[in-house]
Amino acid sequence: MKLESTGCTDPGLIRAYNQDSYYIDPAGRFFIVADGMGGHAGGEEASRIATEEIRSYLDKNWQSPESSLEILEQALSTANQAIVRDQQNHPERADMGTTAVVIMIGPDELPVCGHVGDSRLYRLRGSQLEQITEDHTWIARAIKIGDITAEEARVHPFRHVLSSCLGREDLHQTDIQPVDLRTGDRLLLCSDGLTEELIDEKILEYINNAPNLEQAAHTLIEAAKEEGGHDNITVVLVSVEA
Repeated sequence: MKLESTGCTDPGLIRAYNQDSYYIDPAGRFFIVADGMGGHAGGEEASRIATEEIRSYLDKNWQSPESSLEILEQALSTANQAIVRDQQNHPERADMGTTAVVIMIGPDELPVCGHVGDSRLYRLRGSQLEQITEDHTWIARAIKIGDITAEEARVHPFRHVLSSCLGREDLHQTDIQPVDLRTGDRLLLCSDGLTEELIDEKILEYINNAPNLEQAAHTLIEAAKEEGGHDNITVVLVSVEA
């Protein structure tokens, strides 16, 4: 499976600092986006720790006999434990945490996605953009059970409240799932700084109209900034080539 990929991050127009982090494995084995929270230093540190710990664990265990599902679940758990240890050593960062979305693409198994929080994985196949992950937020659950509509959710005051994130001793919600991937598919990993500003139809339009992945990523970030850029914006795009 031949992959092309690109990524970029931007602080947006309101915040003076960037608490997002991302990583693209040079060999195309895995891709990570994390969105930190807990103030300037805390949020940056949480997303940095998560990205580094996940990267390190996947690197060291890539040839493990365990399944990709098990490896990725343990990578997220290891990242969570590392953030909790840092909180204990630095009480000023006790409230920090981070989202994370990761996709592993190995040679012998279906690709596997793992995520915590509201950073997302999308798959673009033909003219269809599908959200693969389900946000770990109060709002996402309210939409699912029919308490509010998706339109109401976009302006709801609780839309940013997470039900799960890395950096909690009682972490209870990490979703790990296989992802069907075919030649011609494109993947989008992103922080909520993108999805807060752009609806899915606009995201699809910008990706499809761009001449290449790099231009698509740049266009998505600029479009999110034009809509307000209220948060940090991170985009990783992956294309499955013939």
